[in-house]
Amino acid sequence: MNLPESVGNRIRELRKAKGWTQEQLAEAASLHYSYIGGVERGDRNISLETLEKIIAAFKVPAIEIFRFEDETDRRKALDEHMTLISDRSTEEIAALTKINREVIAAFRYED
Repeated sequence: MNLPESVGNRIRELRKAKGWTQEQLAEAASLHYSYIGGVERGDRNISLETLEKIIAAFKVPAIEIFRFEDETDRRKALDEHMTLISDRSTEEIAALTKINREVIAAFRYED
């Protein structure tokens, strides 16, 4: 698989984790939905500016676009978690992180 296909697949994974259609991603990134389809198929050799628009629409760190791990249930769950918190404020993310730490600590005591 070449780089445009890998990036396109990753964009599709993140879009699905967010529960968005191609149209919704296109609107959030100020792009045409047919263009998003071409990107996801790896048919388009997108510019860095376009990639930046897509990353901004997802509100994820740029590195997430280049995580080309096999599509596993764990990766899907992590993507969904990341997209759930991506539009939260810094304070809300800090609170959610604290809650997650407490839940994880509780799991350790159960084992």
